[in-house]
Amino acid sequence: MDPRVQSAAAPGRARRSPARSRAGLHPSQVVVLGFATAIVVGTALLMLPISKRGSGGADIVDALFTATSAVCVTGLTTVDTATYWTPFGQVVIMLLIQLGGLGIMIFASLIGLVLARKLTVRSRINTASEAKATGFGDVRGLVRGIVRITLGVELSVFILLWLRFAFGYGYDPGRGAWNAGFLAVSSFNNAGFALYSDNLMGFVADPFICLPIAAAIILGGLGFPVIMQLRKEFRRPLHWTMNTKLVLWGTVVLLTGGTVYLTVIEWSNPKTLGTLDPAARILAGFFQSVQTRTAGFNSIDIGAMHDASWFGMDILMFIGGGPAGTAGGIKVTTFAVLFFIMLTELRGEGAVNIFGKRLSRAVHRQAITVVLIAVAAVVVGTSALLLITDSTLDRVLFEAVSAFGTVGLSTGITTELPAAAKLVLILLMFLGRLGPLTLGTAIALRERRVLYELPKERPAIG
Repeated sequence: MDPRVQSAAAPGRARRSPARSRAGLHPSQVVVLGFATAIVVGTALLMLPISKRGSGGADIVDALFTATSAVCVTGLTTVDTATYWTPFGQVVIMLLIQLGGLGIMIFASLIGLVLARKLTVRSRINTASEAKATGFGDVRGLVRGIVRITLGVELSVFILLWLRFAFGYGYDPGRGAWNAGFLAVSSFNNAGFALYSDNLMGFVADPFICLPIAAAIILGGLGFPVIMQLRKEFRRPLHWTMNTKLVLWGTVVLLTGGTVYLTVIEWSNPKTLGTLDPAARILAGFFQSVQTRTAGFNSIDIGAMHDASWFGMDILMFIGGGPAGTAGGIKVTTFAVLFFIMLTELRGEGAVNIFGKRLSRAVHRQAITVVLIAVAAVVVGTSALLLITDSTLDRVLFEAVSAFGTVGLSTGITTELPAAAKLVLILLMFLGRLGPLTLGTAIALRERRVLYELPKERPAIG
């Protein structure tokens, strides 16, 4: 049973969701409240004197910004993570990243399975809604699968990084384990937080650091439904769903295109790739292309890149990664659906066919809705930042898209923004992580199905 299926109602009356009528809150509202609660709790913990180096506690805006960025797995920061926060504060940030990456309802369901070994119907509905599942019959297996994938990938990356830190950089076991563990959690959850003041610029030419982190980001950005299907049917591509095929093809095309685009433009820039050897330039170009899929690490100075590179990254950040994962943006599937709708219209065909399957017309409306709300959010956010700050349009647009796409890359102006501008970015991060449809559904007063149709008319387009 789909959690979105509506119950029958009397003619002329709105049909309400069964979950809403029983619990008073729609599953999407529960998800929004869960994320908001996690942010409030995280802010309170980060404001404790034990979380900040030096005397006193953290400023409320900086604490709120950091907590939102961590829970929304963004990576934008207003303070230096390595020097501003104590080990306790860094642990809080890592836990918030893990919580936000797994999903609040998924984490709550995991706790229920551990303590009570069962899930209530309401928990199944809420978890299925957050994970974008088509039903909630096997939510227990879904939760366990997501947790296994998360811990498996993070453990693998942790081991690789720990060995590299120990044998390549001479880190002692404790320091190496802490840095490797933090980066493993941050990378798979597409968060982009690092324990170095220059992020990962010190490892720009090191494939043993960059490639494991990039691999974790890509896997997290595919989305849990794709990873879980590949685990079961990797050698049977004919059985792959349309969602899996769209995410895989879109990921390959965008990663390849982004790598070529950024590497070519920045190849001779002495402030980014120009001083590196050819192999390191390609590695850095690929690594930075991966980051635009909604992770916020940087191995080169983003603020020193060409304007054309920023614009290309704006597009890639806006698209983002796969749905129901740790990535943000409008999602690869949304972009691909709109592309095939356009292609179908140009060909003069009726139905939109993708990989031998007909696309549901309801998906057309959802894709258009997501994109229009996303564009509106970025435009409004960019306009607000321009009014509040003295920064130029290219830098402000980059920050707004990075926040909405939960990417975390910055041209360097985030730390200098006034409190009002930071609040704008906080709202963009929150909206971008939860998704326009989820947030829109959560704040809607009711759901209803109109039981009649009006006469059809066709205005001129174009």
